[in-house]
Amino acid sequence: MAMRECLDLTGIPYTREGIYATNNQFQKAGPKGFIHVKVLENDSLYVRVDLPGVPDDGVRHRVDGVRKKLVFFSGETPVGNRREGDREYSGSAGLGCDCCEITGVDAKMKDGVLRMIVSRVKVKDHDNKCSHFLPPNTGKSGRHLEDHPFVVKGRKRAFVGVPLPGDGLYFAVDIPGVRGDDVEVLANERQVKFYAEVKNVYEHDEGGGRVYLGCVNSRSSSSDPPPPSILTQRVGYDAEFGVLKIVIAPRPNNTSSQ
Repeated sequence: MAMRECLDLTGIPYTREGIYATNNQFQKAGPKGFIHVKVLENDSLYVRVDLPGVPDDGVRHRVDGVRKKLVFFSGETPVGNRREGDREYSGSAGLGCDCCEITGVDAKMKDGVLRMIVSRVKVKDHDNKCSHFLPPNTGKSGRHLEDHPFVVKGRKRAFVGVPLPGDGLYFAVDIPGVRGDDVEVLANERQVKFYAEVKNVYEHDEGGGRVYLGCVNSRSSSSDPPPPSILTQRVGYDAEFGVLKIVIAPRPNNTSSQ
């Protein structure tokens, strides 16, 4: 019997520029990159890190002994579906200088995005303004997707698809920053399309809200006849902690023997 398999059509570059954001083939607008650091007007640092799948209370952070670096890490993410597996994250950001020290961190985790305001103070060279930070911002467009640099366990790309028994299909898409109510999913005979938008843009995020748009094609994994139309099956989805999860499953058989 043939089984469904996923073909992510979104990641195929159709233009010379390639994919809008190499951190996520589904992103069509908004800030690029897995992490972004910038200096605010009050000289604090704003740090945004994508950690899709991590609950709002699932991340920890600490400042190193010399008060130059901020380390963040998560426990295992809730699996939600055992076929996807869990993920763990660990990374760092901080000062790229020897003239400042970190004095405080205000961190908030929401919808798969960690945002931190890092306060700092000058300890020398007081007459010179400091604009250094680490890591450098690398968000870009291109023809090749990047692995998530802070994943230490689990999948490092924004998409996973797994066939299910009975011509079913499960797939998950990273949509960091999007609330669960701001997702639309539509299906036709062979494809599932989705649209997700960050409608509440954080004040320090540049470039407006992120928009994610994707299309996943369902096809047979062998030369056998194709699986039934998706429209004859049940399509369910849920978006939580910056991850959209979609399940295509056979409709329940309501007939019963008398």
